[in-house]
Amino acid sequence: MDAISQLQEKVNTIATIAFTTIGTLQRDAPPVRISPNYPESGSGPAPAPNPNPTADSDADFAKQPKLMSAELVKAAKQFDALVAALPLSEGGEEAQLKRIAQLEAENDAVGQQLEKQLEAAERELQEVRELFGQAADHCLNLKKPE
Repeated sequence: MDAISQLQEKVNTIATIAFTTIGTLQRDAPPVRISPNYPESGSGPAPAPNPNPTADSDADFAKQPKLMSAELVKAAKQFDALVAALPLSEGGEEAQLKRIAQLEAENDAVGQQLEKQLEAAERELQEVRELFGQAADHCLNLKKPE
């Protein structure tokens, strides 16, 4: 896999971890009153309290942010390592433009060679089709009607 694809994959991984972390925290966070002066909403049903609150569930929820943030930091460090492994540009913008022009010239030359090979292959295919047609005609002419 090339470097750009690895970077894209790592960015996707970081995004997935971030969305999963936020979603999990929103889903599992216990309700907290914003302020003692802020009135509670009476329009909707009160959230159902956890029927079996245990110290284990509270401890698990307390561990989740640490584990998820560690996973996010690990993915970010891997991304940084991939970025650091990218080759440095040499000579600045002018050298890059010169290299791009060189690569485009090489690409054009290879493209012309491929066009010539394609034309030769199409001519050969046409010859084979003609010979096949002739062979089929000869086979049909050799058979005598009964």
